[in-house]
Amino acid sequence: MLNGYAQVVLIDTSNSIPKEPLTKKIIDSSVVMADSLKPITIPDSVASRRTMLNKTNMTVLLAWSGANLVQGSISAGNLKGSPHYFHQMNAYFNIINLAIAGYGIYEVRKQMNKKLSLLQNLRQQQKIESLLLLNSGLDLSYITTGLYLRERGTNKLNEQTKGYGGSLILQGSFLLVFDLIQYIEHRQNGQLLNKYLGNLQFASTANGVGLIMPL
Repeated sequence: MLNGYAQVVLIDTSNSIPKEPLTKKIIDSSVVMADSLKPITIPDSVASRRTMLNKTNMTVLLAWSGANLVQGSISAGNLKGSPHYFHQMNAYFNIINLAIAGYGIYEVRKQMNKKLSLLQNLRQQQKIESLLLLNSGLDLSYITTGLYLRERGTNKLNEQTKGYGGSLILQGSFLLVFDLIQYIEHRQNGQLLNKYLGNLQFASTANGVGLIMPL
């Protein structure tokens, strides 16, 4: 404890570097080496909420894909024309969604009891936010492709193209809303992490270069 601050020493410079103001090189070295020298855990609520959000969202995707597989398979067998192809594509599309949801839940279970360092948490947060933005772009491409196929199918009197296009519009629209909601949730959770990071300060102490956090 140092004047009301909690101190975490990242690099001991007491014997190797003269007592002088910090330089950019020392600060950069501290950031790079922080993860390997001394793990710094962030508040449990940030990491736990990220895990729970992923679990809830993958469960929703699992339910959506399962319902589409069952309904799509049944309806495709009972209908003809573009409705047949619409439900057929719904079933095909959600085979992939089902695999993604299953893998996602598996990954969530692996992360539940893990203790992550500060840098690991930062990477996890950046990764999930970037992935959701990428997915949103893909969702827009599904919708655009669906609109094109439905219009082309209508003009060419092609029931398969028309039905597949309608399915892509539906699936892409659901996924776009789904991914944007996830992004907002994770972004809000990330703000708590940013607030925590804002309290960390580099300082030169008797033991060397370190990070301190006001209590």
